[in-house]
Amino acid sequence: EVQLVESGGGSVQAGGSLRLFCAASGLNGDDYAIGWFRQAPGEEREGVLCISSGDDSINYADSVKGRFTISSDNAKNTVYLQMTGLKTKITADYTCAATLGTKLCPNSFYFLVYDYWGQGAQVTDSS
Repeated sequence: EVQLVESGGGSVQAGGSLRLFCAASGLNGDDYAIGWFRQAPGEEREGVLCISSGDDSINYADSVKGRFTISSDNAKNTVYLQMTGLKTKITADYTCAATLGTKLCPNSFYFLVYDYWGQGAQVTDSS
């Protein structure tokens, strides 16, 4: 069974940077797509970025384009979310999720497409 654990959350000031980690286990060499999602207080969860074992990538949120970057290290079974120039929705819960058997990212962030979810990492605005 796939398990995902996020880490790297913390406090960050407006304009600052932070890197989040998503450690995956149980992939067993299967093709996958892993996406990052965020949920600000009082708002619905939204998709941010996705990366797949086939090097496909999708930006689900125009608001983070050019500032957030997703990457992966298959040897470490880890997916990263590098966030720079944090401006809005800084305080949020960031969660990674995975679906197996595909080399492509889902076309939308519709979260029911993803089968496995981590517990989330908290990011707080310290401005």
